[in-house]
Order: sequence, then structure tokens, then C-alpha cells
Amino acid sequence: MSPASTNVTPQSDNHLHTVLVVEDEVLIRLVIADYLRECGYKVYEAVNAQEAIAMLQSPEVAVDIVFSDVQMPGDMDGFALSRWIRANKPGVQVILTSGVERSANIAATLCEAGPLLEKPYPSQDVVDRIKQLAARVERPDRGKR
Repeated sequence: MSPASTNVTPQSDNHLHTVLVVEDEVLIRLVIADYLRECGYKVYEAVNAQEAIAMLQSPEVAVDIVFSDVQMPGDMDGFALSRWIRANKPGVQVILTSGVERSANIAATLCEAGPLLEKPYPSQDVVDRIKQLAARVERPDRGKR
């Protein structure tokens, strides 16, 4: 994890849920991450799937929801990251986003909240999807992740 590409918010007990935003486009990542923080979420950021996995494996980081782009640089795309999360972090929910329409069918099988969000997406739609996931699943003990 490079300090320049990873932004971690200070520890806080009054956040709603913790979201990991995985997006290689820096401006897109900053806009949605900042919006989620303004809405009360604790937010971590990663530029690709490998960096996201490193964060998810870190004992200091407990994530409830991963919001990831489908297309990113590196060996893993958002679909592969979703499969990794399902296999290794079953309590973590996934929301995928893409500007490529054909990605919707694959995303529907990997995302608990339904098909992916198409880019460009209104920031409030991301918050609504997070709330939808949070309402479905009672938060497990954070120490077991």
C-alpha cells in the first residue's frame, strides 16, 4: 500500500459503516470517498485489487463494504476482487461499478445488492446502495473479520 494512493480516515466510533473504495481514476475515487465521509462513513481507498486485498488482510482494517470499479490496472479486475472477497472475507459486502454495460450480468451474480451501478453514478446512489446492504445484513462482530 503506497501512502500516496491510500487515504485512511482517523479512527472514529461514530461512523455508520466502513467502506473500502477501489478505483484507479483518482478524481472519481476522491469524489466518492469524500462524499461517503461527509455522509458519516469511515472510508479507506485503494487504487487496484491488489492494494484492496492487502488492506482487507490487514488486522488494523475492518471493512463492511467494498465499492469497486470493474476495470482497473493489474492482474485482477473488480470481478476477480469480488470472487476473492466472497472466498476470503464472506462478511464483507461488495458493490461494483462500471462504465461498460456488458458488465452488468456478471456483476449481478457477484453483488449482494443487485446489478452494478453504471458510471457515471450520482453519489447519493452509492449511499443508497450501501444503506440497502446494511439493512439486509446485521453487522457481525468486527473482531472476527
